Amino acid sequence: MDIQAMTLNDWLGMFFVLAAAFGMVVTYVMVFRPSNKANFDAQSRMALDDDDPIKLGEKR
Repeated sequence: MDIQAMTLNDWLGMFFVLAAAFGMVVTYVMVFRPSNKANFDAQSRMALDDDDPIKLGEKR
């Protein structure tokens, strides 16, 4: 790898790839940590709940 010949686009591409990889590692650690299991299990069916506390379209 010739660092001297790298352009701005090369540096930006390398930065975004490393940032995405770091973000994925952080996400995986958060998801697979046993202490967070209860939180994720409690929210696992949140999208399917009919008892939605947020009433869309209703005025207050």
